[in-house]
Amino acid sequence: MDLSNKKASTAALSVLSNSLLIALKVAVGLLIGSVSVLSEAIHSGVDLVAALITLFAVRASGRRADERHPYGHGKIENVSGTIEALLIFAAAVWIIYEAVGRLIDPGTGLDMPIWGVGVMLISAIVNTVVSRRLFKVGKDTDSVALQADAWHLRTDVYTSLGVMVGLLIIWIIGLASPGLDVEWLDSAVAILVALMIMRAAWRLTRESARDLLDVSLPGKDVDWIQGFVAETWPEVRSFHHLRTRKAGPDRFIDFHLVVDDETSVGAAHQLGDEIVSAIMERMPGSRVHIHVEPCDHSCKASCASGCSVDPKLRSKAEPRA
Repeated sequence: MDLSNKKASTAALSVLSNSLLIALKVAVGLLIGSVSVLSEAIHSGVDLVAALITLFAVRASGRRADERHPYGHGKIENVSGTIEALLIFAAAVWIIYEAVGRLIDPGTGLDMPIWGVGVMLISAIVNTVVSRRLFKVGKDTDSVALQADAWHLRTDVYTSLGVMVGLLIIWIIGLASPGLDVEWLDSAVAILVALMIMRAAWRLTRESARDLLDVSLPGKDVDWIQGFVAETWPEVRSFHHLRTRKAGPDRFIDFHLVVDDETSVGAAHQLGDEIVSAIMERMPGSRVHIHVEPCDHSCKASCASGCSVDPKLRSKAEPRA
């Protein structure tokens, strides 16, 4: 199975699991009158929308670069991740609104909270299994969209466990002290769920939107590129003007490479090809562009900053900007 099909099939698994959980949570939430269970159903509904967006994004981002999109379609995954985060924010606000309304006007009490405990346990187990799969495939394919969807489901695991504990306490106290009113815990847990969802949404927004602004690759990747080129090819005289960015699973890397001014065009071209191949082997999916320059010992400031030539052999001329 190629990477695009692998990502699409994993995203489809998330769509299926969320659809089943929504039906189960809505049925039980309405049956027992639990706002926290219904809030979890809304949470899963948002996750379903997010999963559908993810499925579209991973299919679209896998398309080859074309005339209108010469840099590929990778940023579709970043856009989808940002949209998913905004949807989670909206769901969290709705949950808080409903929970506060239930605190002000409790209405009818909970009926058979143990049913809610059961459905939350099932939800936590299912989402744990599916999120692990999403994390694994997302990491293997460097898919922003799949990893964002995985965080959605992982958040669902924590919130489901929180709702389960709240309903379990209500059920136990109801058995031990039937006259004691603790059903406000249901709304309180729903609000806690919403706050946790908002925290996850903020993290997703930050991670997904970052690459839309063409932020550089992580420092460890940049440092590795610089050290790798300088240490592996002694014929490289200087390495400078390194620029990097990321779009979905694709990395874009370009830099200036200075070689001896007596190096032939063919040799310089071959050196560049070797470096590109070596970087792409370490960072699959990378697109590396190299601008080759001759070393004329004029020691411009930009060139001198990455110079690997013995200082004693450099020109004594003052560096130029």
